[in-house]
Amino acid sequence: MTRDLVLHDWVVAGIALASGCVAGLVLRALMRWLGKHAGRTKWSGDDVIVDALRTVVPWAAVVAGAAVAASALPLTARIGGLVDRSLTAVIIVIATLSAARVIAGLVQSVAASRTGVAASATIFVNITRVVVLSMGVLVALETLGVSIAPLVTALGVGGLAVALALQDTLANLFAGVHILASKTVQPGDYIRLTSGEEGYVVDINWRNSVVRNLSNNLVIIPNGRLARTNMTNYSQPEQKLSILVQVGVGYDSDLEHVEKVTLDVVDSVMADISGGVPDHEGAVRFHTFADSRINFTVILGVGEFSDQYRIKHEFIKRLHQRYRVEGISIPAPTRTVALQQDGVRALPSLPPAGPEWDASAGVLADPRR
Repeated sequence: MTRDLVLHDWVVAGIALASGCVAGLVLRALMRWLGKHAGRTKWSGDDVIVDALRTVVPWAAVVAGAAVAASALPLTARIGGLVDRSLTAVIIVIATLSAARVIAGLVQSVAASRTGVAASATIFVNITRVVVLSMGVLVALETLGVSIAPLVTALGVGGLAVALALQDTLANLFAGVHILASKTVQPGDYIRLTSGEEGYVVDINWRNSVVRNLSNNLVIIPNGRLARTNMTNYSQPEQKLSILVQVGVGYDSDLEHVEKVTLDVVDSVMADISGGVPDHEGAVRFHTFADSRINFTVILGVGEFSDQYRIKHEFIKRLHQRYRVEGISIPAPTRTVALQQDGVRALPSLPPAGPEWDASAGVLADPRR
């Protein structure tokens, strides 16, 4: 301290600090107003930027006021340098938090706008946030005069031990990154594993994948298992898919007429029912002479996996009604059983005292009864 503190120094420092706080409140109100206008735009990136600036700008004004207040006080060079470094570190930490929020939000926005990638894939967002925060903390420590070289070395050695202790966790982490990077499975896809689990992929995070089945229950699957198992992805390469319905008609039916009527019903279901594909070209394929009817397969189109149940329901109802109108029979399986009684073959006589064979009863009969 070059001289003693006087009342004038405290007044100037107080005014500077108060000015910084008032400026922070004004800027916060301004950021709130900008946020309302940004919410009206179609681009989600401006919302992320304004939301991040809403934190960093008011605090920057407060720190600037504190810096002016510190400069107004007659501090020694050592204390003044410590105050400046501390305020700079605070600004770096605030800027790092805001930058992490902005970059993570932009990554999520870009992921949501890309085809086949949903915003609920939090693994990329979390990795981005951790990287930005780590860099900001290291820069803040360097600003305070803390040497980060030994820290980085210690983290490297400790990281090896942590990696050995967390093998399963790291395996799930890299498996989740591989799954998303290869685009074999994306949030929103409907998958079915060979072990029987199936449903819509809700999220792929750093440890596991969350699948919501049609019963609206969540199935938690570790990423490592999801990457190793065989699965069917019903949303790749596109969500539209074909489903098969088995039908049979009697042998006395006119197959040309049956095919025409069935295709009419297919076209009506595709055009009228939600989940159908209007431009789908229906098909009928006869394939089996069964015991009591001729079986064939009807090929329908659906928009996505869960639509098949509604489409099958409506198709079977309409086809049954149309067949009744057209007089086309769907016979139930029948079987004719013919009974034939063969003549009884005479058997050689047995000793009088012993039992005799009763051919009609299939047992040995005792003549003494």
